[in-house]
Amino acid sequence: MTHRMILNQTSYFGRGSIANLVPELRSRNLTKVLLVTDAILLETGTAQKITSLLDEANFPYEIFSEVAPNPPVDNVKAGVAKFKQSGADALIGLGGGSPQDTAKAIGIIVANPEFSDVLSLEGVADTKNPSVPIIGIPTTAGTASETTINYVITDTENQRKFVCVDPHDIPVMAIIDPDLTDSMPRGLKAATGLDALTHAIEGYITKGAWELSDSVHLTAIKMIAANLQKSVEGDLDAGEKMAYASYIAGMGYSNVGLGLVHGMAHPLGGRYNAPHGVANGILLAEVMRFNADFSGEKYRDIAAAFGVEDAYTMSLEDARKAACDAVADLTVKIGNPTTISAVGVTEEGLDALADDAFADVCTPGNPRPVTREEIREIYANLL
Repeated sequence: MTHRMILNQTSYFGRGSIANLVPELRSRNLTKVLLVTDAILLETGTAQKITSLLDEANFPYEIFSEVAPNPPVDNVKAGVAKFKQSGADALIGLGGGSPQDTAKAIGIIVANPEFSDVLSLEGVADTKNPSVPIIGIPTTAGTASETTINYVITDTENQRKFVCVDPHDIPVMAIIDPDLTDSMPRGLKAATGLDALTHAIEGYITKGAWELSDSVHLTAIKMIAANLQKSVEGDLDAGEKMAYASYIAGMGYSNVGLGLVHGMAHPLGGRYNAPHGVANGILLAEVMRFNADFSGEKYRDIAAAFGVEDAYTMSLEDARKAACDAVADLTVKIGNPTTISAVGVTEEGLDALADDAFADVCTPGNPRPVTREEIREIYANLL
């Protein structure tokens, strides 16, 4: 079997690593950037940490800050228009998944204008040209959009999120500077951390997993298990490790795929505007229980990563239960909701959610085959 790994050309890690931005732009003969971010990062001064570097170096830039959470198609189209008007030749995606995903869509469409409707990018689009150069700079520790070939856009007209998978969209450079993630509020640290944990666990057990992806995913699981709660409670060293763990998980799942947790989380975002990490946190332990008998020995590793001392000597059934219980316990400890009713779902909405999740591009990667009726039952169990 052939396996493929696609990674950034260059990545920087560490506090202060953002200082490498302008030298890298110049070494790539880039002349002007469009900074894609959101209004909150602009208002709180986080974006100024980037623009001040550009100003000091007299490096030209313009700003597109209209990115919305769960970015809609119209957001992307507005960004494409802004890029063309700006005269830029590169993009900086600054933020969590929404700004970075928007930057990816903009970059792909500018280079491949036949996809300007945005909707045709769903799934594995047959783009011919690499994106406009993108520099991914995360301000959260969860999505890993800075190192993946995936992005997610919302089709608001049909109340759904759709996933785009395209090797042409990966940022040429990523800068993971924990100085930019320290200021996340507690709830955002919890939600994005659970997103990273979901990436690591789903990537570890997905059908496409193999030795190299297993190594990065298990490393990420161990780091998240040890640091997520501490990070949520304000430990900056733990927050730094979460920033790295998010990236490490992204290296893996971008190349091997995800599974049912993401397949079921996307409809919660599309129909109820649930934050993606919150949705993943609600679903993760329950879907792990659903997948347990199809996980081989891997739940032993997950249990051990969470500190279950006898994970490798207890029965496999007990180890699987311990892994699921550990994830569920962490979810509660950091304050994430545990029911879908908490994000507005009622019994009447379950059928539409099940239809969307069954059709989601992530669902086929699940290690256990799943029917539409089983998906509905999982949703119902979480009401």
